[in-house]
Amino acid sequence: MHDYLNYKAMLSRLYGVLLPFFASFLIAYLLDPVVDFVQTRCRVKFRGLSVTIVLLLFVGILTLSVYLLIPAIGREVQSAAVGVEQYFANFDVDRYFTPEQQAKIHEVLDGLNMESVLSYPEVRDALKDLLPKVGGWITGGLSWLAELVVLFIGLLYLIFLLIDFPRIRANWSSYVPVKYRDKARVLVHDVDRNMNAYFRGQGLVALLVGILFAIGFGIIGMPMGIAMGLIIGVLNLVPYMQTLGIPPCIFLCLVQSAQTGRPVWLTLLGMVLVFVIVQTLQDLVLTPKIMGKVTGMGPAAILLSLSIWGALFGVIGMIIALPLTTLGISYYKHYIADRY
Repeated sequence: MHDYLNYKAMLSRLYGVLLPFFASFLIAYLLDPVVDFVQTRCRVKFRGLSVTIVLLLFVGILTLSVYLLIPAIGREVQSAAVGVEQYFANFDVDRYFTPEQQAKIHEVLDGLNMESVLSYPEVRDALKDLLPKVGGWITGGLSWLAELVVLFIGLLYLIFLLIDFPRIRANWSSYVPVKYRDKARVLVHDVDRNMNAYFRGQGLVALLVGILFAIGFGIIGMPMGIAMGLIIGVLNLVPYMQTLGIPPCIFLCLVQSAQTGRPVWLTLLGMVLVFVIVQTLQDLVLTPKIMGKVTGMGPAAILLSLSIWGALFGVIGMIIALPLTTLGISYYKHYIADRY
């Protein structure tokens, strides 16, 4: 336990250095097949030129996507802003609270004495703890220059890793002791195969789920439907994380109700139907057809893996969670399960 605490303390001190490296390594791992394709199929002689072409294509596609989506998202945001303004301007308390509940709320508010509340030691202590944090948040807002430096370092890591990936693939086993080398090759091969299949499959599932949500929200007329659909699609890269999109969707349904005059229950019912239909299609059609058994882990096991490693090592733990878990499963299958 003492050793773990020492490692945790050391990791926290190196967090700012390790996070850009691991994030860049993951992106380089995903882009390496594309660089190989450009270099071999397009007959680009220099690896560095292939890396430059791929990165420019990646940035170009991202920029074009943003350029094409921004006008539609901007119109939806503007419409949602108007809807929010109308919602608060036309807020009818009778639609949400009975007269008895309203009387009770007024009674509580009228009897609330802020001076007596602030006199509680717990409240004073909480305010004392909060004020330094507010100052820290304000100061943290000025650290954008340091964040740009971290992004620049991450970009350098990405470029160097992409250039060196063929050498890394060819020579990594030379750093493993000879008697463990064959076992290491088997394990790394399993991890490489499963990770490639997982990221390709999960990326395609997330894209299709995002499109389905955008279409569904568009059909029911939800404000910012396209933007919310794409956001939920991105969240879906981690299994079941799309549930984080439910609270903002509920708020947008309230906005839609105020904007259109429809009953609140009707707009919420439309949102629930979209979530149920898309989730059913994902669980019964998309995930089985696309993902199959690419990692040897179901969505619940993947989510558990991300949670455990994330709790132990933060964002770095979530980045390395799937490779390490796959490595452990592969080792168990090859060298433990067969012995008993």
